[in-house]
Amino acid sequence: MKQASVVLHRQSDIKKVEFLRIIDPNIDNGRAFDWGRTSDDYAKYRDIYPEEFYKKIIDRNLCIEGQKVLDLGTGTGVLPRNMYRFGAKWTGIDISVNQIEKARELSAGKDIDYYAVAAEELDFEDNSFDVITACQSFFYFDHERIVHNLHRMLKPGGRILVLYMGWLPFEDKIACESERLVLKYNPKWSGAGGTRSPIDIHACYRDYFELAYSEEYDLYVHFTRESWNGRMKACRGIGASLPEEEIIKWEREHMEMLERIATQEFDVLHYVAMAELQKR
Repeated sequence: MKQASVVLHRQSDIKKVEFLRIIDPNIDNGRAFDWGRTSDDYAKYRDIYPEEFYKKIIDRNLCIEGQKVLDLGTGTGVLPRNMYRFGAKWTGIDISVNQIEKARELSAGKDIDYYAVAAEELDFEDNSFDVITACQSFFYFDHERIVHNLHRMLKPGGRILVLYMGWLPFEDKIACESERLVLKYNPKWSGAGGTRSPIDIHACYRDYFELAYSEEYDLYVHFTRESWNGRMKACRGIGASLPEEEIIKWEREHMEMLERIATQEFDVLHYVAMAELQKR
């Protein structure tokens, strides 16, 4: 597989990948970010999906024994590692070499293949996979470049499963205050203000796939002050983009804020959106 050192084009915009720093005018007003900088915190604090999240996937008969699954934007391999027990054969890809190295480390003893490659540069053979997943990553891709390739790599009747879980800042005080602090240090961050919404499927998929299923549901995710701080630190607006000295200042202020407004352990309200596309 190819290494991820590419220039990606999205319609009239340009997304540059330079030493894994991503610059996309549609994200954070073009401020550079690099998920590889967050790999340690990502691995420790972003493996947070409750069991209900995985059960919903299994209930759709996806990512189960007998299926080959490709996970796009796998990060530290959260989805393959947690769903490995259900028997599917997993392959994970991510543009960040650091993320893939961490995924391999955390997947020791599991038969999971990982490659550092951009989704736009995949070259697997035709009819390679039963399912392609994208968890927290679908909106980063150049859809007009990848849609034909995804269709080609899926077996007849194959599925794309798009997943997203986000906190609800207008309904959860802790999430709201944490977002405010991220924006204080990174006003360009475009990840704030999330509300319940279905997965946005780009129009280019209509010629290749049909929407087989979609759902949005609420759930609570349990945290300690430390783990919520780590979760927020590992977000794009802090750990993936700020200089180290700014991250240190933000973390000190964030922990002080949590000590004022949060108990040692608490739940944060999230919602999950899922969309299942079937190959035409």
